[in-house]
Parts: sequence; structure tokens; C-alpha cells
Amino acid sequence: MDKRRRARELAVQALYQLDIQGDDLLTEIAKFFYEHDRDEQTRQLAYRWTLGTWENREYCDEMIQSCLKKWRLNRLATVDRGILRLGVYQLKFCDDIPGRVVINEAIEIAKKFSTEASPSFVNGLLDAVRKKDSPLDGQE
Repeated sequence: MDKRRRARELAVQALYQLDIQGDDLLTEIAKFFYEHDRDEQTRQLAYRWTLGTWENREYCDEMIQSCLKKWRLNRLATVDRGILRLGVYQLKFCDDIPGRVVINEAIEIAKKFSTEASPSFVNGLLDAVRKKDSPLDGQE
């Protein structure tokens, strides 16, 4: 498996745990990565993306919510929320990753970890986020 894909999967798993257990878990994230992957580069990427996403989750959540139609962020499955948060973080803060790569990777992770309907949902939402300049576009 590609190291970046593996790092994304680990980040989504960590974000899931953080969403359930809260900030106190941040002290254990490095240990979690070490226990689940022995490759240093993969662990470092996963850690960087997890921390970046978690520290910017308010922004990510605003972007996600602004693209949701007749739905609330807190009603999304926790795993989907993690996939979407990581996707938004990478779209908006990781200029070195092309948008289509971010979206494709998020779709693949949704196929692996979520429901049958999740990949198309993740695709549509992240594509809408990719086209937005800020979380408040179109909202007055």
C-alpha cells in the first residue's frame, strides 16, 4: 500500500478516536501510529495531517456544513465526518496535494471504512468544498 494512503487511513482512524474521546487523546496519537505502522515517514505524515485537521476542525466543519443540504454535521457518521474533515484540511491547507487526488483518496477510504452510500456522498461534498473560497461563500 502507498505510504500516503496508509497515512490518510491512520489519520482518519485517529480523527475518529479524537471525535469520540476528545482532546485528551492527543497525547496518545503518536503511540497509536507507532503501534499500527512501523514506517517512520508514514507515521509522520499521519501525525501531521491528524494534528492539522484537528487544530483546524472548526474551519473544516464550517466548510462541510456550508455544503450540506438539509443535513447537520453532527448527524453524519463519525467516520464520514473524519474522512470529510481530513479531505477539507488537505484541500485547503496542503497546497502540495492536487484536489482531485485528495478527493479520490477520500473516496477510497470511504469505500474501505464506511457505508455503500458514503463514497458518492464524500465525492460530492468534497468537490463542492474544493470549489469554495471560504466557509461563508453564499451565506449572508
